[in-house]
Amino acid sequence: MAQVESSTLRRTPLYARHVALGARMVPFGGWEMPVEYSGITDEHMAVRTRAGLFDVSHMGQIEVAGRDALAGIQRITSNDAAKLTIGQAQYAALTSERGSFVDDLLVYRLAEDHFLLVVNASNIEKDFAWIAQGVAVAGDAVAVNTSARYALIAVQGPASREVLQPLTGADLGMKYYWFATGEVAGVRATISRTGYTGEDGYEVFVAPAYAARVWDALIDAGRSVDLRPAGLGARDTLRLEAAMRLYGNDIDDTTSVLEADLEWIVSWTKGDFIGREALAAQKAAGVPRRLVGFEMSDRAIARHGYPVVIGNTPVGVVTSGTQTPFLKKAIGMAYVPASVAPEAEIAIDIRNRRVPARLVPLPFYKRPRK
Repeated sequence: MAQVESSTLRRTPLYARHVALGARMVPFGGWEMPVEYSGITDEHMAVRTRAGLFDVSHMGQIEVAGRDALAGIQRITSNDAAKLTIGQAQYAALTSERGSFVDDLLVYRLAEDHFLLVVNASNIEKDFAWIAQGVAVAGDAVAVNTSARYALIAVQGPASREVLQPLTGADLGMKYYWFATGEVAGVRATISRTGYTGEDGYEVFVAPAYAARVWDALIDAGRSVDLRPAGLGARDTLRLEAAMRLYGNDIDDTTSVLEADLEWIVSWTKGDFIGREALAAQKAAGVPRRLVGFEMSDRAIARHGYPVVIGNTPVGVVTSGTQTPFLKKAIGMAYVPASVAPEAEIAIDIRNRRVPARLVPLPFYKRPRK
């Protein structure tokens, strides 16, 4: 990660809370963010077994509204937003003409003609320019970068509802990828049953001025379940266990939605959208490469950028890899030629040492269903 002068980094409304809790702060996507508090393993295990609390206020929010807002969203994203009812969200790709990722995002339907898009922190300006231009073509629709209006706090883990419910009158029994409005700790909020950990949980949108009040209330409410504040380190190990793609590592503007094994977020029946023609051609011809999961044969860790080899032939590159605290395995994801068989014997070149690995189905971890 390139070094950035701290004076040029942005800070979330919860920066002082992170410092007071002893977090180790690092540059991330132009922001100064907590990477860990009590340790990545401790925070990871808290989320898997109890609850963890994340500041994700660095994420971007872009709103699209107008009579033709739906048409605009349909044009720029891969999924079918027409299937969303008010109060429902979906995962989608913001696609280029090549069918690659401008970004991945969540699409929330706030009203018939009003949508909220949540995008990655490092892509906010790029995404906004792309979205604003794309929806304008659809007709009576306008995009506004409303990132400054929101702080975003995520409580994740099997005990997340137990932590959050006493602080709100909203019914938290909504289905996954649905959301509700109400109050949290006396603060007006939007509560979404979403997350980036592979665990059950909620993301809470509040005005930045009230973020600290909500954070403190969640810390207090979480004492009964031994909740942990958690940083970017645990967020990354958790999402990798769940095989959730990370923009800039596993997906970017050089990888297509089909290569990333995310065809389930492509609607072939909704009509035309940016990148549809390229994706349809790739589907007909077959993808040249695909994203796969692997486990290492020992505790050696395959890092981003390490070569994947079969025999003496390089066949791909690792996009994400780590030693996972919960699964207690060294795992990773990589792009390899589509012709590579699931039973192929692969190895990862780790500093000129060929370490055997085996291909495994994704995701590595799936939370127990209640």
